[in-house]
Amino acid sequence: MSNPLLIFWAQLFSRREPARRVPTRIHIDSSSQASSTIFLVMRRMRAPLITLIVIFSVSVVGLTLIPGIGPDGQPARISLFEAFYFMSYTATTIGFGELPWPFTPAQRLWVTFSIYLSVIGWAYAIGSLLTLVQDRSFRHALALRRFTRKVARLREPFLLMVGYGRAGELLAKAFDALGQQLVVIDESSDRVDALELGSYHADIPGLVADGANPHHLRAAGLEHSSCAGVLALTNDDETNLAVTMTAALVRPDLPIVSRTVSATIEERMHAFGTPAVVNPFDRFGDHLRLALHAPASYQLLTWLEAGPGAELPERGHPPTHGRWVMCGYGRFGREVTADLRAADLEVTIIEPAELGAPEPGVIVGDASEPEVLAQADLPSAVGLVAGTDNDTTNLSMLAAARRLNPRMFLAARQNQPTSAALFQAMQVDALLVPTEVVAHEVYAQLSTPMLWRFIQEMPARGDPWAAELIRRLQYNCGRELPALWKIKLDRDQAPALGGWLAEGKVVLGNLLRSPEERERRLRVVPLLLLRDGESVLTPDDETVLARDDELLFAGEGSERRELESTLVVDSTGAYVLFDEHIPSSWVWRKLSRKKLRPTTPGVRGGMTSRRG
Repeated sequence: MSNPLLIFWAQLFSRREPARRVPTRIHIDSSSQASSTIFLVMRRMRAPLITLIVIFSVSVVGLTLIPGIGPDGQPARISLFEAFYFMSYTATTIGFGELPWPFTPAQRLWVTFSIYLSVIGWAYAIGSLLTLVQDRSFRHALALRRFTRKVARLREPFLLMVGYGRAGELLAKAFDALGQQLVVIDESSDRVDALELGSYHADIPGLVADGANPHHLRAAGLEHSSCAGVLALTNDDETNLAVTMTAALVRPDLPIVSRTVSATIEERMHAFGTPAVVNPFDRFGDHLRLALHAPASYQLLTWLEAGPGAELPERGHPPTHGRWVMCGYGRFGREVTADLRAADLEVTIIEPAELGAPEPGVIVGDASEPEVLAQADLPSAVGLVAGTDNDTTNLSMLAAARRLNPRMFLAARQNQPTSAALFQAMQVDALLVPTEVVAHEVYAQLSTPMLWRFIQEMPARGDPWAAELIRRLQYNCGRELPALWKIKLDRDQAPALGGWLAEGKVVLGNLLRSPEERERRLRVVPLLLLRDGESVLTPDDETVLARDDELLFAGEGSERRELESTLVVDSTGAYVLFDEHIPSSWVWRKLSRKKLRPTTPGVRGGMTSRRG
């Protein structure tokens, strides 16, 4: 059974179980080779096409050589064009009839032979085509060709994301909501298929490939002029390191955000420029230490990192004195233990496997066994961290600890997304989901860089300050985190304030008045003022603004539009800042002959107001 058509039909009607789809990896040596792969695969159709051409040519030539009988009864031969025309509609099963005159028996015999010969040729060609369409390398070649063309046509800035796991999925949804274009590489074909089936506003190109290969990164647009950044979010630290190295060497101007859980890999990443490295284990330890000493600051931090629309989390009160039990002393356990000891807390370690070098205070055994828990003396402990890489083991530890000491503070590490419902039912006090930590931190760094600076400087302000800011945000915006946006007081974003800013007459409190009713203050909370590289958190209403100041605000969309009206429209700015009523247009100013007061030098006569 060597005929491709017969093979195709045999596979189609076979009763055997269909073969499981195996993810494959595309290997390309350069972006130019990626664009030509489709043509290399198409060479498989060379023999069927040559066969069809030969059959058609023989049929046409043979028909011209066989004599027929013309309308006058004399022997005649049809021309080459007429034979070509006749064989064309015959081979395509249209069948207009015998032209230009009725055929002789010899001609009809030759046409019959040509018909069956062309059927064989078409069957061979169609069978080869169907076999080619089913070929895995051909499908990947088409996908690669489509992917590279999509990336090449991108004209808006895009982020190159390597790794579309849980963290990548969360980030893709968040950035898509902001209108940020993405390009994705992942080794799993199932994840790329999920990307294509996702309900995104934009068309996100996805490629099944190894992100550690520099050629794949080039094919994904690393050298594209619109590439605005690189995200290395795979579960493999070595792959993330390779992506960081390639991006830093090929495009040193791009911002790079990389994920790792290894301090050694993090140091190697920092050897290549200044990438932003996210270590979820280290961040959880920092968050836990912050929650111990500043619960309001931790509450504000988690609320801001969760993104717009997030519900205000409850304020926890972890114990700040007493002994903690750390179950699992791997990478995560070492990070958390170091942070707890840095907070002057005693830590008892339970490790299920023998350690390379015994340490004091380490209990070797399974933390879910009663005798091991008895050695840890859980009734006298104040907190427990279940930090192994197995969710079932962590849940067992939590259940046993809660049974022995119901008042114990429980923290846990969730490894698989499918275990989320179980940890939620357990009602742990602090839960680490590494993928969510990575997604929240990357989002905070890239979506609003000023927000990331605010988050970094916020803990130094103290817990009472954070509690007061939470109260202000709740009063102005409710329990759901509002939209965050920044403005720069320059000629582009605040053209109406130019002259007043130069003379130091713009006060923040006056700027945040309503353009519809000046006595009403906008429900907007200023979070950060950035001036000449120096930052001021939550500037007060008496702050005098200057040209090129950058401000980060939190507020609803309607309040933002009113503030933007003050920044853009001269007459609105004069009313909001100085209670001046100025004609909106140049014509009305001439007709009313009203001169502007000296306090409003920034008003220009040629600007038309939006306020009628």
